Amino acid sequence: MMIVDLIDGDDFRDRLVALDIHVPADASPETCAHLARLKHNEVGVPGLEALVRELMAQSDVMLPAVREAIEQHLMELPNGEGESA
Repeated sequence: MMIVDLIDGDDFRDRLVALDIHVPADASPETCAHLARLKHNEVGVPGLEALVRELMAQSDVMLPAVREAIEQHLMELPNGEGESA
């Protein structure tokens, strides 16, 4: 039997926290994605676009709530070109 680690809300939150996005411990995937988008819009978040690409490449092992939150809030991030941090 093969056991697969699913990407759940806690995994998603932990990955965002690792990018220095402050997310409450009990935040839903929707809230996590929303807060990540807000911070990215305000100051930019290095590594967020790469994280989104990485997670979406693993969508077959991602819980639907996490995938939906990413699709709703993080799929079309501004690229930050021309902005200063």
